Amino acid sequence: MSDQAAMREQMKSGAGFIAALDQSGGSTPKALSLYGVEPSDYSGDEEMFRAMHDMRARIILAEDFTKAKVIGAILFERTMHDTINGTPVADLLWNQRGVVPFLKIDKGLEEQADGVQLMKPMPGLEDVLTTAQAKGIFGTKERSVIHEANAKGIADIVAQQFEVGQTVTGAGLVPILEPEVNIHSDTKGEAETLLEGEIARYLDTLDDGVDIMLKLTLPDQPGLYDGLAAHPRVLRVVALSGGYSTDEASAKLAENKHMIASFSRALTEGLNVRMSDGEFNAALGGNIDKIYRASV
Repeated sequence: MSDQAAMREQMKSGAGFIAALDQSGGSTPKALSLYGVEPSDYSGDEEMFRAMHDMRARIILAEDFTKAKVIGAILFERTMHDTINGTPVADLLWNQRGVVPFLKIDKGLEEQADGVQLMKPMPGLEDVLTTAQAKGIFGTKERSVIHEANAKGIADIVAQQFEVGQTVTGAGLVPILEPEVNIHSDTKGEAETLLEGEIARYLDTLDDGVDIMLKLTLPDQPGLYDGLAAHPRVLRVVALSGGYSTDEASAKLAENKHMIASFSRALTEGLNVRMSDGEFNAALGGNIDKIYRASV
């Protein structure tokens, strides 16, 4: 079986979850601060991103970060170009940890309009995708955000997600479409119902053999996305933690039997740069086990 076929099979039926290790420039300072690395500890973007890379490397090399529970990992673009112990990160993930590598490709969000934030333009996307495939990346992730149950805004956000997804599949990669619904929205449940309908409509237009994945906020109505998960064009539906604590997100995920986790903050909750390796591995292992059990 080729690497691509093995990765596809793991994403379709593997037991476990996808780790989100794709904090970008805007979210990196907060993620580092939660890890115990404050802005006063680094000078400039290069030192900041190096500190973030060191944190990611420590996670990836931890004893519990293997395909036994972690079936995929989403990387920031700088991480794709970097190495861990001299090995390219995507290569290390797949060949040493058995974890399928994905790449975050969005460049951030536009200002809010019609109750949503669309993705900013992605100049040079085709070149990024060509590089990603050459480096052994299996798929991509692209995020936009829904704040209100606005039918026009949600239609626009789904149209954009599938348009970008078409570019990704054309490059031979599998996109994770992520139209996040803000967990603090006063109309979250209604927005999710509108979103489900729009996604279902687009899925029915995809050609046979085109695979996508979906990354969605844990819904107010348990099982809302079961139909999407069963669609022949969908490899997997994964859940984002969206600001919920590990316990909250895991409890909500357990109510949605056809979603698995793709958590970021919940994965790294409680980790600290000053922990010994034993303390770090124990804390991370506890988070991994909790998210894994909710996913399976």
